[in-house]
Amino acid sequence: MKKEKTNFILKILNGLSIGVIIALVPGAILGSLMKIFANDPTALAIGQMTTLAQSLLAVIAAMAVGQAFKFSMIDTGSMALAAFMGSGAATVSPKGVFVLNGPGDIINIGVTLVIAVLLIQLLAGRLGQLKVILSPILLLAIAGGLGKLLLPYVHSITTSLGSAINDLTGLRPLIMGPLMGIVFAVLILSPISSVAIAMAIGLTGIGSGAANLGITTASFALAIMGSSVNSLGGTLSHFIGTPKVQMANMLSKPKLFIPIVIVSALAGLEGALLKVGGTAMSAGFGFSGLIGPLGAFATGTTNLFLLLLEFVMIPLVLAYSVHLLFVKKLHFIEPMDLKLPEAD
Repeated sequence: MKKEKTNFILKILNGLSIGVIIALVPGAILGSLMKIFANDPTALAIGQMTTLAQSLLAVIAAMAVGQAFKFSMIDTGSMALAAFMGSGAATVSPKGVFVLNGPGDIINIGVTLVIAVLLIQLLAGRLGQLKVILSPILLLAIAGGLGKLLLPYVHSITTSLGSAINDLTGLRPLIMGPLMGIVFAVLILSPISSVAIAMAIGLTGIGSGAANLGITTASFALAIMGSSVNSLGGTLSHFIGTPKVQMANMLSKPKLFIPIVIVSALAGLEGALLKVGGTAMSAGFGFSGLIGPLGAFATGTTNLFLLLLEFVMIPLVLAYSVHLLFVKKLHFIEPMDLKLPEAD
């Protein structure tokens, strides 16, 4: 029973993660790049496209969750409608005009998806030939309605949490910077989406920068420590792709988290000292897709040498230092501990 509950939660979280990546990555990368071209019509059009795509986060996440649970297209599509209603991505103006407000509240999207999945499982085999008619109605009315009802309360909680974290990071950057670095380095190496959490709490400013630097440095550390047993492609995938490729190794050998906690804390401290910034949409990606550096660039760090120092040079020094200490000198970690399946 416990395993089934864990699998249930992971399917929801993974679906949200996929939705975040598909809906938000284009905007996180292209949005910053298009600002360089100012008022160019093509750049403006691309910016509008990526902004509109962000509003479909709930729909894409629902499609991913539906596939994970092996639901029919009718149930999956109906769940997508419910998730969109619960996201709050669209509101009605006083004049009765629908207004899109970004991706919505990602926590409430998850809550709505949980309700929708449970409802689909409850109705399984009970609607007969009327399923194509009743499934969209019931899911939209019940799951979507409950999601919409819960939205202001859930949003209030997540907004307060995000504001508290951002305020603490601003007031106590030398404490919160390392903490953000550690938390997000651990998250990226777990089944939980670091991006989804950052989006949920609205992590911005130094907190966002510290989170990205923690992930970036963890990526470099894992890549370097396992480079002797992994292929070039596998090594590069840690930071060009995601360090989550090491999740199975990390969870089966918890000692691997020790050097990661150390370098991510130092990286978070670096972010606090250098005042590295970021946005809620750039936090949690690290170096992947250059989204972390682009987020820092968009929030004030426009000096390219400084960006290189923050996101490449210092993380590499920290990563190589723990490699020398934990692998070469202490032999606390063996390169084989970090061998990826593709290297077999």
